Amino acid sequence: MEMLKIKPCAPAGTTTDQTRHEAGLAVQRAIFGAENIDKMNASAPADQKHINDYLSANCFGDYYKRKVLDVKERELITFTAIVTLGGCEPQAKAHAAANISVGNSRQDLLDALTIALPYIGYPRTLNGLSCVNAIAPSK
Repeated sequence: MEMLKIKPCAPAGTTTDQTRHEAGLAVQRAIFGAENIDKMNASAPADQKHINDYLSANCFGDYYKRKVLDVKERELITFTAIVTLGGCEPQAKAHAAANISVGNSRQDLLDALTIALPYIGYPRTLNGLSCVNAIAPSK
């Protein structure tokens, strides 16, 4: 029997230790609005600012700046992952709004929730739907 040989993924990173924070901050500002991100960072208590810096550098600098997925795909996956966690509705609302801002539609968000439903159950799906409705109400 021949063993399956698995090739590692090609390197997809685009930032360095020196550029990841600024690159991530730029992505956050583009997706959520510069005013919102700057206000969030300015209002953070001094002993918590490092959390915002980690978020910018790691989440947005290391991951959002990677090649392979575009920002629309990445945002839709992020929204869905956050909804599956449950109890993260403020972040789910922020990422529902981010999805709209990067060009995904209300229908894209509803489709993602529909696909997730059998895996995450009705309560989390309905919470996610509530977040979508708060950002992009049905017409």
